[in-house]
Amino acid sequence: MAASQSPVLILLGPPGAGKGTQARILEEDFGLIQLSTGDLLRAAVASGSEAGRRAKSVMDAGGLVSDEIVLAILRDRMAAPDVARGIILDGFPRTDGQASALDVLLAETGQRVTAAISLEVDDEAMVGRVAGRSTCATCGEGYHDEFKRPAVAGTCDKCGGTAFKRRADDTAETVRERLKAYHAQTAPLIAYYDGKGVLERIDAMGTIAAIRAALGAIVGRVAA
Repeated sequence: MAASQSPVLILLGPPGAGKGTQARILEEDFGLIQLSTGDLLRAAVASGSEAGRRAKSVMDAGGLVSDEIVLAILRDRMAAPDVARGIILDGFPRTDGQASALDVLLAETGQRVTAAISLEVDDEAMVGRVAGRSTCATCGEGYHDEFKRPAVAGTCDKCGGTAFKRRADDTAETVRERLKAYHAQTAPLIAYYDGKGVLERIDAMGTIAAIRAALGAIVGRVAA
């Protein structure tokens, strides 16, 4: 598939909707590359690129990295050959302004957003879902106290690691605040992409397997 025709997918959804888990599954199922804003920033800083140096300067000063710098880092990353089969954007864009800037960046190489997939969930259910999350400290595989326990207690299914960690901000109170921020800032993107005719909706309250199947059907159709 030519680079200009490579699918560009955006996963939308509040904290705990399963964006990270499903992005990793899409990587496995379709050979796509997940581009997470946090991972991109860390990699750019480590590489010493011009955009990475600018980001490091801002972060060292305790500031927030500007959209301009994030887009420069994304532009650099999308020039790499491994993204030729397509990308999944996780954590970007978050606002209408970022979405518009992303459209401009993609247009530089003849690309566009292929599908913006909204993982739709119940807010209160998300509080319980997020509060029970943990990840393998070695490989990052995600688990949940209720919904996805390791096959062998205390041992990662994927790498066999025995150390697990939880995010300090995965509490009911902080999750509710993050949901409030999501609805105020990011949820309007649903209308933005709906207006462009690329919005897809998925009920993300089902099992991981059911969501995987629904996502796979969409990606198989739009990436064909």
